[in-house]
Order: sequence, then C-alpha cells, then structure tokens
Amino acid sequence: MSLIDNVKATMKSQDTEGPFELYMTRTPGYLWALLFKSLNVHPVAVTIISIVIGSATGFLFYSTDLTTNLIGMALLVWANWFDCADGQLARMTGKKTLIGRVLDGFCGDVWFFFIYLFLAIRLGGELIPFTNVKWGITIYLLSAWSGFRCHGRQCAIGDYYRNIHLYFQFGADKAELDSSHKLREEMQALRWDKSGWFKKLYLYFYARYTGSQEDQVKEFHKLMQHIQNKYPQGIPTELREDFCRGSKPIMPLTNILTFDLRVIIMFLCVGFNVPYLYFILESTAFELLRFYTIRRHEKLCAEILEKYK
Repeated sequence: MSLIDNVKATMKSQDTEGPFELYMTRTPGYLWALLFKSLNVHPVAVTIISIVIGSATGFLFYSTDLTTNLIGMALLVWANWFDCADGQLARMTGKKTLIGRVLDGFCGDVWFFFIYLFLAIRLGGELIPFTNVKWGITIYLLSAWSGFRCHGRQCAIGDYYRNIHLYFQFGADKAELDSSHKLREEMQALRWDKSGWFKKLYLYFYARYTGSQEDQVKEFHKLMQHIQNKYPQGIPTELREDFCRGSKPIMPLTNILTFDLRVIIMFLCVGFNVPYLYFILESTAFELLRFYTIRRHEKLCAEILEKYK
C-alpha cells in the first residue's frame, strides 16, 4: 500500500475528510504517529505536547513582529499535526484511555483560549480603526463573544454533523454520537469516590457539550425518534444511503466551521496586523455559515423523515 492508502486506512471516513485534511493534516499526522510508535511514546504524551505547542502560539501572536507571528503560525500547524497523530497512534497501538479522550477533547480549546487572550491583550492599547478611541475592554468582550459563544457553537455543530454522517454510514460503533440524557444517567450512577470522581466530572462536562449540540438539531431528533420507533432492528440500507447521499455535500462546510478555513483567515488577519477583523468575521460570516449549514442539514432530515414515514 502507498503512503496515502495507509493514511486513508486510518481515517474514520473519506466522506468527512477533504483533500486539504488528507494531504495537509492527516498525512503529516500519520508520519508523526509512526515515529511515536517506533519510540514507544504514549498517545497521552503526544496530546500534552500538542497542548503546550499550540498554547505557545498565543504568546507569539501577542507580538506585532511578522517573523514572530509566522513562527506562531508554524507552531499551530505543528500542534494540529500532533493532535491528529495522538488519535492515529491510539488506534495503531490500542492505547486508548479516558484521560486521553478528555485531553484530546479540549486540546484545541486550550490553543484558542491563549490565542484569543493574547490577541486581545495585543489590541487592548491600540485605537479602534477610524476612531481616536482605544479598544480597551471592548476587545476583551469581543474576543470572549467570538471565542466562547461563536467559535464554541460552530465547532460543536461541525463535529456533531460529522458524527451523524458516520453513524448513518457505518453504524453506532464508528461514530461518537452520544446522547446527553444517557450521559447524565451514567454520570448520576457514579459516586464521588476515588474510583469514579474523574469519570463523573468528565461525563458532567461532556453531557453539557452534547446537550449544546442537540439543541441545534431539532429536525434530526425527530428523524431519529421515527427511526428508533419504526426500525428497532436497524436502519434500512436504502435509508442510510439516502441520508449519506444528502449529507456528504454538507461535510466540507463542517470542516470550514471547525479548523481549516478558520485558521487560514486567522493567519491572514494576524499577518496583516488586523487581528480584530478575525473576531468580527468569526462573529458574523462564520455564524452565517453555521446557520446555513444547520438549515441545509435540518432540511435534509425533514425530507428523509417525510420519505420514510
């Protein structure tokens, strides 16, 4: 098998990964995973290194020096390769742990927290364009809204739609399509003791995250309720194929909402010394894209529900 064939074999689905992800992210990540495997490095160690490297990007974005910013951009790309490598390494070696899943889940959140924080500090003393007023606390409020509210929901829905596609394409075993209700039940069954406190805490935050995804997909849940009632033995092949056929064109939009185009735009804004523009675009253009993506997916779910009633 060629290198690309080996990389494709480690991917969950080629439907949810485009050429950019395959060549610019997954392939370098796969090569790093092979190196870490030969060195017997644990996937959790790779995740921790990724968090440290990605977080350093924020500090380097604080500077207005272009060379320093370019180094920060390179570090973020490197961190993303490691973020891909840890999952591939875990699948190669079978070293899958709860702590690894937890760290991998908020790895990107840590990167962007420091990036947004240092960009806000960088801009705090500068003038708002076309005015004589400094950004001051306004930029902190804008970065917080952009990051916690907009970025968070955009990534959440992008991730959820990819898992929905995987669910219909391969079944529940290949998708992380969890239910917030079941996660809360599992959390409540655990005790705050030495053996269960960590998993209980993890399930609490994971259930909240899953709930925030579910709140955005009303028509999908109507479809799932109908499928569970009408097809308790399993989803018919025709229905799976119809759904995937309609869902596949939406997958490139989910990649834009999560990392790809977002980071390219960030790099351009930082490089041209207009980082505030990134926060504005994330709060407007990316939010419009999120609404458009949801509308398309909800329409698909309603059409599939009507067809299989």
